[in-house]
Amino acid sequence: MPKLKTNRAAAKRFRFTKTGKIKYKKAYHNHILTKKGMKRKRRLRQVSLVHNSNVKEVLALMPYRG
Repeated sequence: MPKLKTNRAAAKRFRFTKTGKIKYKKAYHNHILTKKGMKRKRRLRQVSLVHNSNVKEVLALMPYRG
């Protein structure tokens, strides 16, 4: 069976923790920040975990986990 290709867009956006969970950086923290409140920008800085309902799709895009 041939090798599977990793989706490069997904590989750049997702990382795996040591326990196997998938983390990602939140969107909307790049530009046009003046109209966004400090509380919102502070929350956007944090790394978040992919929800359980989406883990299967992300794993399909990354067959070799990275």
